[in-house]
Amino acid sequence: KTILLQKMANGILKNHPECYVIILLIDERPEEVTEMERMVKGSNTEVVSSTFDEPATRHVQVCEMVIEKAKRMVEYGTDVVILLDSITRLARAYNSEMPSSGKILSGGIDANAMQKPKRFFGAARNIEDGGSLTIIATALVDTGSRMDEVIFEEFKGTGNMEVHLERKLVDRRVWPAIDINSSGTRKEDLLLGEDELRKVYVLRRVLSDMNPVEAMELLINRMSKTKTNHEFLNSMNL
Repeated sequence: KTILLQKMANGILKNHPECYVIILLIDERPEEVTEMERMVKGSNTEVVSSTFDEPATRHVQVCEMVIEKAKRMVEYGTDVVILLDSITRLARAYNSEMPSSGKILSGGIDANAMQKPKRFFGAARNIEDGGSLTIIATALVDTGSRMDEVIFEEFKGTGNMEVHLERKLVDRRVWPAIDINSSGTRKEDLLLGEDELRKVYVLRRVLSDMNPVEAMELLINRMSKTKTNHEFLNSMNL
């Protein structure tokens, strides 16, 4: 997911230089922070972080500082993109810092702990008389922690797009390691023309009969031979 975030950040800066990109790393390893600072550079980007050796108070402080800065920039007409890694660690920090409500949910999460992480994630929107705020956040799953599973379920379905990564692809060194069948975008009919949308639906049905490794290898092979989505869909003979 770190490589994916790096490539997404650089892709945004290259194709949409008018956007301001903030990479927010919460409870992260110092090595990851340094690597991100070296790999993603530009006048319209910054890496803000708190490392795992810092207290939960610091994680919360950094998060709130970033979201308030982003809101002010959006009010002044700037298109801001926040890449957050991860919403799971952010929720854990709030769970440690929030005053106890006396009601503990499954996994050891306080009933009030998810309120502020949801408010952070829900701040993403397009302003009619201002800029826009896009938030792309990662979530940890299959960690063996019941708390992480509960946090993931709380945020599942709240975003406009979900990208699921597949460990089998990582083991095969296939990049990007995306599970196509589990990933998708809400209301994609608003983003694609009628002909493109029809071809995408047909392509999804074809890929659904394949395992994730075969599906991703096919897409990578075909996409590497074309330069645009239009060319790619036409090359699939759908």
